[in-house]
Amino acid sequence: MHWTSEHHSAIFLAMNTAQMKQRLEDNYPDSKIEVFDLTGTQDHWEVSIESSQFAGLTRIQQHQHVMGCFGPELKTGEVHALSIKTKTK
Repeated sequence: MHWTSEHHSAIFLAMNTAQMKQRLEDNYPDSKIEVFDLTGTQDHWEVSIESSQFAGLTRIQQHQHVMGCFGPELKTGEVHALSIKTKTK
């Protein structure tokens, strides 16, 4: 988050595709990960993750786990929409 001193308001810098993918790779090493910017505005994303970390988790638990990777960005609206596809490796 970047604060401007002139306007005393927050400006949220959008995550780009590489940053989204890096965040997922940090949380799911040795996984197959794809990231798509759905609208070209860097706030509507689709992520696809194939990971052995999902073994034994329900689909809802898998998706909650992925959403946790972007908790702060989801709260601020930096990531406005996140479509998640998960698969156990």
